[in-house]
Amino acid sequence: MTFLQEHIAWYGLREFVVIAPAANSDAVLSESKCNLLLSSVSIALGNTGCQVPLFVQIHHKWRRMYVGECQGPGVRTDFEMVHLRKVPNQYTHLSGLLDIFKSKIGCPLTPLPPVSIAIRFTYVLQDWQQYFWPQQPPDIDALVGGEVGGLEFGKLPFGACEDPISELHLATTWPHLTEGIIVDNDVYSDLDPIQAPHWSVRVRKADNPQCLLGDFVTEFFKICRRKESTDEILGRSTFEEEGREIADITHALSKLTEPAPVPIHKLSVSNMVHTAKKKIRKHRGVEESPLNNDVLNTILLFLFPDAASEKPLDGTSSTDNNNPPSESEEYNLYNQFKSAPSDSLTYKLALCLCMINLYHGGLKGVAHLWQEFVLEMRFRWENNFLIPGLASGPPDLRCCLLHQKLQMLNCCIERKKARDEGRKTNTSDNVTNTYPGDAGKAGDQLGPDNLKDTDKEKGEVGKSWDSWSDSEEEFFECLSDTEELKGNGQEGGKKGGPKEMANLKPEGRLIQHGKLTLLHNGEPLYIPVTQEPAPMTEDLLEEQSEVLAKLGTSAEGAHLRARMQSACLLSDMESFKAANPGCFLEDFVRWYSPRDYIEEETIDEKGNMVLKGELSARMKIPSNMWVEAWETAKPIPARRQRRLFDDTREAEKVLHYLAVQKPADLARHLLPCVIHAAVLKVKEEESLENISSVKKIIKQMISHSSKVLHFPNPEDKKLEEIIHQITNVEAIIARARSLKAKFGTERCEQEEEKEDLERFVSCLLEQPEVLVIGAGRGHAGRIIHKLFVNAQRHLILFKAAAMAPAEEELKRTGSPEERRQNSVSDFPPPAGRELILRSTVPRPAPYSRALPQRMYSVLTREDFRLAGAFSSDTSFF
Repeated sequence: MTFLQEHIAWYGLREFVVIAPAANSDAVLSESKCNLLLSSVSIALGNTGCQVPLFVQIHHKWRRMYVGECQGPGVRTDFEMVHLRKVPNQYTHLSGLLDIFKSKIGCPLTPLPPVSIAIRFTYVLQDWQQYFWPQQPPDIDALVGGEVGGLEFGKLPFGACEDPISELHLATTWPHLTEGIIVDNDVYSDLDPIQAPHWSVRVRKADNPQCLLGDFVTEFFKICRRKESTDEILGRSTFEEEGREIADITHALSKLTEPAPVPIHKLSVSNMVHTAKKKIRKHRGVEESPLNNDVLNTILLFLFPDAASEKPLDGTSSTDNNNPPSESEEYNLYNQFKSAPSDSLTYKLALCLCMINLYHGGLKGVAHLWQEFVLEMRFRWENNFLIPGLASGPPDLRCCLLHQKLQMLNCCIERKKARDEGRKTNTSDNVTNTYPGDAGKAGDQLGPDNLKDTDKEKGEVGKSWDSWSDSEEEFFECLSDTEELKGNGQEGGKKGGPKEMANLKPEGRLIQHGKLTLLHNGEPLYIPVTQEPAPMTEDLLEEQSEVLAKLGTSAEGAHLRARMQSACLLSDMESFKAANPGCFLEDFVRWYSPRDYIEEETIDEKGNMVLKGELSARMKIPSNMWVEAWETAKPIPARRQRRLFDDTREAEKVLHYLAVQKPADLARHLLPCVIHAAVLKVKEEESLENISSVKKIIKQMISHSSKVLHFPNPEDKKLEEIIHQITNVEAIIARARSLKAKFGTERCEQEEEKEDLERFVSCLLEQPEVLVIGAGRGHAGRIIHKLFVNAQRHLILFKAAAMAPAEEELKRTGSPEERRQNSVSDFPPPAGRELILRSTVPRPAPYSRALPQRMYSVLTREDFRLAGAFSSDTSFF
């Protein structure tokens, strides 16, 4: 109980003042010092006229002993207290306490006025043997049918490993009794708890129960504080090889550029990766591997379901068919948490890493799985297999950075796959087929500078499809234009005006643009096939923003910034010129930015109304970037332009980024996904229980998490608060299930009784003490009674099994008190006995005014306390 609750129970006071020693060493231990303090208090109250009770704490603080005084007009009340460890037998029942009370008030009247009695007995239920806690801890050795630790991958554990309800306290109360109508002594007692008119119940919750979901998230969060790299965790000998064999995956690209005695098509990054993979397994051994092959294969099949069969040549679907509805609140929660969609590969990877960390291999298992994941990403890039579980399109900036990186890699695979397929199609159509490896060599020998010089001399548009280098660094062929490529001769290389350009054959047309025609020759205006803008992840956008910001506000800086930002515009202009020979800037603006082409009705020389158009004012500004770009642009179709998006370089950057991630970095990236999954699991479990208080906590938790996780590098303390909230909610739900199991809410046949019980259980969770409607005769009361009866029977059977015959005989011949306690009863002896005795009598003389007298008694197994408030008349004494 709190300090205020104690004084309310002891003396019935709600307002009072306490004088307590500043430290334990200053405790008031001697009786003379105590009397000196009390007399000083009495003088102070008399001089000031203060009517608020004033207490002094005496003896050691742990004894919680308070004595004091209160003065009013003609009345003085003395507050006294007795505290004992060993209780005399005559004071363990009502009759003995009545004797103390009567002797203390010393009433001179005969017969004595009646004494009003209030009694409260508390019974504690600790034995839940008949209700085994249903939650079983996961079996970490189990691996059956795609399940690890008794849990299917992608499914989070939930619940408490121990019963979160440790005790049930039943308080039976007789609020209004009168002396003489009830007997309670050392031989017999009328105080049967079943007959008590008032019952109230409270439950004691287990201190910090072990919760599976809380451990799941907490253990993963601990990885964030680790400093080791993957190589340090798994051992550097992982990549060591004998002889002159390739030593490290990171050297794969450099090996490709070195002279090799073998044909170049046999020396590839994927071959080196798989060679290194074999060496990993060779050095580590099956028994030394953090993850055994069964577990690893199960995880990889869960992450990459397309790997169950032979990988199809046309790639795999990047989205699952059983996606949850994208408009649902649960699905879109990743927007707030900056995690990843709940059906994505990133989300599944986070759950797998959590499970591996908790049940299989710990940190080493996490490093091992991540290493295998990176190798899989490399393999898919090399072989043009799309990554499953990722939405198509550019990186979603609403998701975590790791998810964006995987989406970027998928974009690269899509571009590379489309280019490779286009190259195959073109090769099959040509009369002379060339080996791809030779083309690759030719492309590698020409660097970017050589290519640019060649372009200037011969003209880019005059080159045939096969003569173009398919170097991964500079150029690509866009498959959107399926027209058969034919050379345009050398005309394209001439820097002539629109009339010379009009002689070029159109290339790279997509569709005709409605009824629009070119302004100068009246030919239909065609929309060209254009390059898609380069996708960007948030870190690249931030890097680009910093570069642009560093250019400053000078004229040169602004001009350079504009040129950097106009790469896409230049590409579209070149595509437009190739699709519309003889076009002008006005034609391009009409398609690309219609608002910048202003048309007005005017009257011509013949008096007819005609539409006359011109460029907007911003397009006519001197040194306009659009004009400069138009003059620079050459008629080159998108398929032969320099790539806006270099998928090879970007893919290698992503793969390098993944390879250098430490487990701590990985955990930081994926922690929002884990918290997202935990919140979804909590919401799912709460929906089964329908606890109003938990609904409010979950809303607060989502709001708090959104604020913390939406910004990069959140503080550890704030992350710990979120995890603590998740564990707290999990414990509340576990308590609700424990109480429902104990009170059998699912076994109720009548709907009304079921609703009453569910309401009662809900109140037990949310309120400190709950009144039992109908006391022992109500539905909840009968269940509580049955719980105590079963516990008593179990205790009796246990004692009978352990008791020898001689002890049984001693039990029959023991003292009356022992025989009474050992007799079969539905309830155990009360763990606490509280009595309040009240009377109104004249003190200190028969002619004094009748004043209220009160004594409170509490008896527990290790404590006995009497607190009395005795009033005296100070006018007539």
